[in-house]
Parts: sequence; C-alpha cells; structure tokens
Amino acid sequence: MKNVTPVVLLEDNHCFAISKPAGVLTMGDHTGDETAADMAREYLREKHARPGNVFLGVVHRLDRPVSGTLLFARTSKAASRLSDQFRRGAVRKTYIALVEGCVSAASGELVDWLTKDRPRNHVTVAASSATGARECRLAYRIIETGSSRSLLEICPLTGRSHQIRVQLANLGHPIVGDVRYGAEDRLGSRIMLHAARLEFTHPTLKADMTIECHPPDAFGA
Repeated sequence: MKNVTPVVLLEDNHCFAISKPAGVLTMGDHTGDETAADMAREYLREKHARPGNVFLGVVHRLDRPVSGTLLFARTSKAASRLSDQFRRGAVRKTYIALVEGCVSAASGELVDWLTKDRPRNHVTVAASSATGARECRLAYRIIETGSSRSLLEICPLTGRSHQIRVQLANLGHPIVGDVRYGAEDRLGSRIMLHAARLEFTHPTLKADMTIECHPPDAFGA
C-alpha cells in the first residue's frame, strides 16, 4: 500500500474524505500496517508541501474489510464538531451490502441487543439483560435479489461496532465474504459491504453535506 494515492471525495480547509479500499485499516493497531489515515496524511503533506506532521482527526471508522466513504477532520475544531455529530447519531450513513440468500421482506427494521468481546474483537447477539448489551437498530431495503444472493441498501440507526455484519448474519443472511460472522466463502481482504454515502452538517459552514462513493465493480457483478 506504500505510495498509494487515495481517491479524494471531498477536500476543504476543515474536511477531508477519501474512498477507503477494502483491506486497509482506518487507523493503526497492533499489526503496524499502513492505514487510511496514513495515506490521507501523506497525500495532504505532499499536496500542500508541508514539512513535519499534518493534523488529521479520525472522527469515525470503517472496519478493515469494508470499503467506502471515510471522513476525516483537518482542524481540531472540525474534529470536535464532527465527532459530536457521530456520537449523537446526527450523521446519516448509507451502506450497500451483498448478502447470502434471498431476503424475503422488501424492507424492514432490525432490532437486536449486542455484546462485544473486546480481546477477540467479536460481537454477539445477546439478551437485552446481558451485561454490556447495547441496543442496535438498522433499516434496510432490497435493491435486487436472486436465488442465492440479495443486494441491500442499509441505513444503521445506531453506530455500534460490527452491527451491520452481526445483525444481517442474525437475520440468516451474512454478508458475502464475511466468514467471521457465518459467510460460506472468504473473499480475500474484503467483505461485500460498502459505505456508499455520508450526510452531515459542515462543521464551520453549517451547510448540509453529502459525500457519495460508488461501490466497486464486484457489487454489480
């Protein structure tokens, strides 16, 4: 991934958004692998010829095997205000997911209670009374369906770790490639989940913003 130029979706004095490739971390972990944040900082450093460190605030994350719209803040003021929007659920997120099986209902809302095993980075459906359980909700609609797979539009109504992956698996339709949560086949470094759109309020201009990122060709195939 060294020297990879990111696909830029938005750039101004306060916001910077890229199309995160599947298989790339949002920010660093124990592996020490290059991250989307590294790619973004290097791009800004070279473009603006800035020596030393470049400020880049991570205001939300995408799982490593997920592709799509990833928003960063370029100033501390923007980082604080954007992070607050994500915490309050004021950012509308839209995903595209290719799942196993034929989903029967054309649309619906899923409500589950999930717990996270942090050492294993694994999330499980649990009873509402379970220690650490948090309510998770998402809305979906079918874009297209066939005999063995369905293409869905997903709007998470809460922002829990792995919630789309776990809730769809619990529905009986794991995301294609997501063997961690029950899919049959592995697809290398990616799963068929893509962050297609973010809608938020600009942190300084107060304008309504929409960033879109088209899914990879694999979704169409």
